[in-house]
Amino acid sequence: MEVLSTPASAQETKGINPVIVAVPKEQTPGEQRVATVPEVVSKLTKSGLVVRIEHDAGTGAYYPDALYTAAGAKIVSGRAELFNGATIVLCVQPPTVADVDMLAEGTIVIGFMNPTRNPEAIARMRDRKITAFALEFVPRITRAQSMDALSSQATAGGYVAAVLGADNCPKFLPMLTTAAGTIRPATVLILGAGVAGLVAIATAKRLGALVEAYDVRRAAGEQVRSLGAKFLELEINAEGQGGYARELTPEEKAQEQQMVSAAVARADIVITTAAIPGRKAPVLVTKETVATMRPGAVIIDMAAESGGNCELTQVGKTIREHGVMIIGPQNLPARVPFHSSQMYAKNLQSFLALLITKDGTLVTEFTDEILTASLLVHAGKVVHKPTSDLLNGGKP
Repeated sequence: MEVLSTPASAQETKGINPVIVAVPKEQTPGEQRVATVPEVVSKLTKSGLVVRIEHDAGTGAYYPDALYTAAGAKIVSGRAELFNGATIVLCVQPPTVADVDMLAEGTIVIGFMNPTRNPEAIARMRDRKITAFALEFVPRITRAQSMDALSSQATAGGYVAAVLGADNCPKFLPMLTTAAGTIRPATVLILGAGVAGLVAIATAKRLGALVEAYDVRRAAGEQVRSLGAKFLELEINAEGQGGYARELTPEEKAQEQQMVSAAVARADIVITTAAIPGRKAPVLVTKETVATMRPGAVIIDMAAESGGNCELTQVGKTIREHGVMIIGPQNLPARVPFHSSQMYAKNLQSFLALLITKDGTLVTEFTDEILTASLLVHAGKVVHKPTSDLLNGGKP
C-alpha cells in the first residue's frame, strides 16, 4: 500500500520534535467506532500536530481513509509503523498487551481503559512505563463536560436502546386512528434517568409511546417530566456523589421493588439503565416480575455487561421467558458508529487541549485536576488506587 505523506509541521520547521498522534483501527469484535474523525484531524493538524491513522481505522464508522488524508493525516499500513515514535495514542477500547509491547516508554495512551476487565494490559503499561489516561475517570464537573466521553457514548446507547425496543416490540408505538379502529399507544418504561435513560425517554416519546420513568434520585424527576414522561414517585432520596445514585437500604429496596414491579408488569417495552461505577449492576427486574409481564413485552437491559438489571439477562444474548423477550446488548454505541465516533473524537480533542500547550508541546506535569483524576498509569506506577488494589494489593 502506498504511504501518503504530509507537509512538515510548524514544529518540524522550527527544529522542534512534533507531537505525533496515532490512531489505531479498533480490534475488539463488534467495535465499529474510531477514536478520531476527519473534522477533528483537520483541527489537530492545523494546530501543528502530526496525525497518523491506521489504514481503514475509520471504515466501520463510515470515515474512509481519503477523508483523513484530505484533513491532513498520514495513513499507515501497519501497527508497528503507526506506533513507531508516537507521542500519544488515541483509542476507544483499551490497548491489548501486544499493542502495549510496541509502544516506547513514556508514550501516552488515552481512551476507555476498563481496568477491572483488563488487568493484564494495565499491568503491562505499568511495567513498560506507559502513561495511560482513562476517560471513564474524567470528573463530572462543569469544566470537563466537553471531555465527558461516558455521557457522549451513553447518549448514543440510550438512543439505540429505544430503537432496539421499538424494533422488537410486536406493537405500534404511537396511537393510530384507522378505519379498523383506534390503536392505543405502547407503554415504555425507562428504569434509570441518567444520560442514557433521558435520551431513551426522548426517543420513545418521539416515536409516540406513552413513557414512564423511574430513578431513585428525586432530582431526576424534573428532567423526566420536562421530556413529557411520567415520573414514578417513591419517597426515597438516594442522591449520591458525582451525579450517581447511592446504594439503597434493604427497606428502601423492598419499597422500590414493589413499585417497579407493578410498572414493569404494565409495560410493553422496558429499558433498564441503572449502573453503579465499579460494582455489579443492581437487580431491578426479578424473574418473578418477568413472569407477570404481558406476552410480547420486551426488556432491553443496558446494564447487561455489568451483570444486568434484569435477573434473567444473559450478556450478548436474546432470550425468551414467559413470552417476554429479554435482550442483553453489548456496546450499543458501536451500532451508531458515525455519530458516536464524532462525539468521542470531540471529547478527545478537548482532553488533548489540557495535555498540549499552545505552542504544540506536551505539558511537563499533569497538575490539572481533570488530568489528575483520569490518570491511571504513569512512570511505572498504577496511580489510580482502586486499580492498584486490584492488581497488587495496593502496592503501586
